[in-house]
Amino acid sequence: MLNEYAYCPRLAYLEWVQNEFADNYFTEDGRFAHRRVDVEQGDVNQTTDDDAPRVVRSSMLSAPQAGFIARIDLIEVTGEVAVPVDYKRSSKPNTPNGAYDPERVQLCVQGIILRENGFTCDHGIIYFAGSKDRVEVTFDDALITQTQSLATQLRKMGEQGHIPPPLNDSPKCEGCSLVSICLPDELVLLSKQQQQQDSNEPRRLMPARDDALPVYVQEQGAYVTKSGDLLIIKKGSQKLAECKLFETSQLSLLGNIQVSTQALHELVSRNIPVGYFSSGGWFYGMTIGLPHKNIELRIHQHRVAANQKQSLLLACRFVSTKIRNCRTMLRRNADNITELILNQLKELSQQAYECESAESLLGIEGTAARLYFEIFPNMIKRNEIDGDFTFTGRNRRPPRDPVNALLSLAYSLLTKDLTIIITMAGLDPYLGFYHRPRYGRPSLALDLMEEFRPIIADSTVIAAINTGVITSEDFTYAGGAVALNKGARKSFMQAYERRMDQLIRHPVFGYQISYRRILDVQTRLLGRYLSGEINAYPEFITR
Repeated sequence: MLNEYAYCPRLAYLEWVQNEFADNYFTEDGRFAHRRVDVEQGDVNQTTDDDAPRVVRSSMLSAPQAGFIARIDLIEVTGEVAVPVDYKRSSKPNTPNGAYDPERVQLCVQGIILRENGFTCDHGIIYFAGSKDRVEVTFDDALITQTQSLATQLRKMGEQGHIPPPLNDSPKCEGCSLVSICLPDELVLLSKQQQQQDSNEPRRLMPARDDALPVYVQEQGAYVTKSGDLLIIKKGSQKLAECKLFETSQLSLLGNIQVSTQALHELVSRNIPVGYFSSGGWFYGMTIGLPHKNIELRIHQHRVAANQKQSLLLACRFVSTKIRNCRTMLRRNADNITELILNQLKELSQQAYECESAESLLGIEGTAARLYFEIFPNMIKRNEIDGDFTFTGRNRRPPRDPVNALLSLAYSLLTKDLTIIITMAGLDPYLGFYHRPRYGRPSLALDLMEEFRPIIADSTVIAAINTGVITSEDFTYAGGAVALNKGARKSFMQAYERRMDQLIRHPVFGYQISYRRILDVQTRLLGRYLSGEINAYPEFITR
């Protein structure tokens, strides 16, 4: 961890104190470069009859007096002399010492540990796998002093419990695997905006889209198992589909679908959540691995939730943004909409922003929702061809018309996605600020989805109807309830995923990323607000 602290103190805090971690190309490539030395071989303390050189791989050693512990990639031992060898995936850098300071410090720690274990160790080797170079690093007084000083600073940082600020426009961030968690440029921009200072548009340091995608299984009686790195979906002896595990972000099961223990173990070990839905699409649970270890973030969340003033402030932001995004949806898509309605929604958005009580906020949101859903039919163009998409207002549990059936399914999918993202970010999805805690309700997911309901869920429904992806013949009517049939549900989920994959320009940061990425960014920003790193939660307002 001293390597990370020397590279970036904030990175060390995220990994060491908050237990955050994420892979990127560099970490995966580094794992590949270490594939041989990561296999334990030999015992460094083994006594031999002669002084013949020997090699020990992946040895965990500690130095209690110095306060260090490390897994050393490789140790070359000759009698009482030991030389640690640290593997790096990259090529030898063009620096005066032949290696960067974080690498030299990391190697020095290993030398100190070997000395405390009784070996003579005055130098170590950094092996750069990219260029196949061996660089010798001498453990002189200056390097040892630098290493001990950094270790003292690292321990002090952990004791104080204050996360260091992000690096400012540093090239180090471009290769950091935790950049989507740290959000360095975004936080620097928000901090400068709060201080009314000029700032550059942040770099988009994260990929615009996720490489891995959700997998949905809705064939009743199907069975999900695993074979190597593949998920196999079968029904009886017939294979229905297969997907690569590293390309799977989550597994969603609708209805009576079975999962083998082996597949579940693999999914959990890879941090791939499994979501469970009713056959009609109602989201009612999920399986994940161990809870996120960032208890510090959840403590901040509970502190803010217990503060009525701070909770109301967040609730006002969520509702105000939702109303503004509803207004944008109508302005873009609705026929024959009057300026009066748009002005009323604009005024309600402002009232929500300045509201001083939770009860008043509920009233404002209800009024805005009534106005929005009164005009909602004006966005449905398909009625001119297929008149069965009549919409007279929002109803649910069960939905009693096709449009409400689609809206309920879209909201359920969005709730599922946000519940998973919030959980993976280390927050408690059941503790919200606008939606108060209620047994079994993912209140925080419902809070965060407010600003995205119109622009993701409602937009998917409108597009699916108007483009003919869903027709009036795709529904089943029973006992006053309406539900999508199986084939149409698949088409609708594909439409929803296309919407989630669509790139959009972030209104605050200016770069383009997918809606799925934006949900993650907004959740992380909420976490930064709760922990006090930024003074206000930046709303996602479309123009």
